[in-house]
Amino acid sequence: MEQQPSEPAPTRILVVDDDPTVAEVVAGYLDRAGYAVDRAGDGPAALASAAAHWPELVVLDLMLPGMDGLEVCRRLRARGPVPVVMLTARGDEDDRILGLEVGADDYVTKPFSPRELVLRVESVLRRTRPRAGTRSHSAAGLTVDQAARRATKNGGELALTLREFDLLAFFLRHPGRAFSREDLMREVWGWDFGDLSTVTVHVRRLRNKVEDDPARPRLIQTVWGVGYRFDPARTDPDCKGV
Repeated sequence: MEQQPSEPAPTRILVVDDDPTVAEVVAGYLDRAGYAVDRAGDGPAALASAAAHWPELVVLDLMLPGMDGLEVCRRLRARGPVPVVMLTARGDEDDRILGLEVGADDYVTKPFSPRELVLRVESVLRRTRPRAGTRSHSAAGLTVDQAARRATKNGGELALTLREFDLLAFFLRHPGRAFSREDLMREVWGWDFGDLSTVTVHVRRLRNKVEDDPARPRLIQTVWGVGYRFDPARTDPDCKGV
């Protein structure tokens, strides 16, 4: 009897929220969308769950008791790369920026539509999966291999989050061109609208990883009144970044 090929295992998602109702609703929507869902109600439980079954994405509440979502995100990222969608109960810019600073790939503000959250999860996961026909791009000692989702600087591997990788890949594909933050949000994040501080934070984080002196960036230049430009030929360090 001919053996039938086995179906691929469903994508595993870890939902971390101390509110059982929120966790149940989110897990239910993700389960119906075809994902395998693990749940945790606090930071230590989330880390234990991830150690037992490493997730392909984490939906993580910022305001957890004891160990908050920021610390959970830091500890998960110390173990290995994993996309994180942060849930925040407040719309304060400081909260969103804190989440982005520790490497969250996206965030959703409570109260939120579960359907919107599922769409955000799907968008983040799409960007983590290699696409046919993608290739490497190199400039100024930087290389991104989009099929392998790997980035290097002078041969050494860069520890980039999902969005940092996408942003660097976009810059390498379009050297010398200036883009507004709105352009970058649309082209890199796939959003037609959103909080533009998301772009600012990711540019700052990317500079910290690819520039020799992030305070005097040569590669990712601020174009005043416009946005940013990746300039691999730039040798003049006389420009401060924002």
